[in-house]
Amino acid sequence: MGTANITAADINKLRQATGAGMMDCRKALTETNGDFEAAIDWLRKQGQKVAAKRSDREAKEGVIIAKTSADHKVGFVVCISCETDFVSKNADFVAFATSIADAAVANNVKSAEELNEVTINGAKVADLINDKLAAIGEKIGVAKFERIEAPYVASYIHGANRMGVLVGLNKEAADAGKDVAMQIAAMNPLAVDANSIPAETIERERAIVVETMKADPKMAGKPDDMIAKIAEGKLNAFFKENTLLAQAFVKDGAVTVESYLKHAGDVTVTEFRRVALG
Repeated sequence: MGTANITAADINKLRQATGAGMMDCRKALTETNGDFEAAIDWLRKQGQKVAAKRSDREAKEGVIIAKTSADHKVGFVVCISCETDFVSKNADFVAFATSIADAAVANNVKSAEELNEVTINGAKVADLINDKLAAIGEKIGVAKFERIEAPYVASYIHGANRMGVLVGLNKEAADAGKDVAMQIAAMNPLAVDANSIPAETIERERAIVVETMKADPKMAGKPDDMIAKIAEGKLNAFFKENTLLAQAFVKDGAVTVESYLKHAGDVTVTEFRRVALG
């Protein structure tokens, strides 16, 4: 993509995603030939504080329902999307979304596609969605679907159905499950621990840290091994902020989540899901 193809809409999209200024966004897209992800990295390498919007799990408007099976062995998050908050705040629409989430639980569905085929009172979910779409005049659908299995799953819905969290634990621990779900809602960790972060994410962060340091006049002339050592320290700080177990516990900042769970009876987190409206 050449510079001429970078539109005002592209620049605006990057601004929305990063919070960076218009001229910076234009330069980032120009420097990266319009590659959106590379442009975000380019901004970060210039030392810009980029808003951490992980759009792969975000929908603009809608209702998010998080539920578990009666035995707490399986958890589901379903997002029924719509176009306006006028609809998403409507009690009938919330009830409609809840009925679809209930159907997901009752039928133990494994995917959004499977959920669309399930029937509620004799009608397929996909058909019910089409009927609702026709009635309210907005595009709606099953925008997000997440499911986890564990010895114990806790669910949590935050902020008037705008976010749903599932946490899988190694044993039954309702209070710890709720506390950790609230932690995930508030602190948006990338992964359970450093071992759970994909290698490419770690490499990407390392490259950004090193590039940012090399661009810093204070680091001019410093040997690469010294820069690499400082970079590792910064990466460790990144893990502390962005991995669940290393984070300070929101209810007691003096302890980490890992320490809190140990004192709660050697509880461990197997996995989690966090789905938010953007």
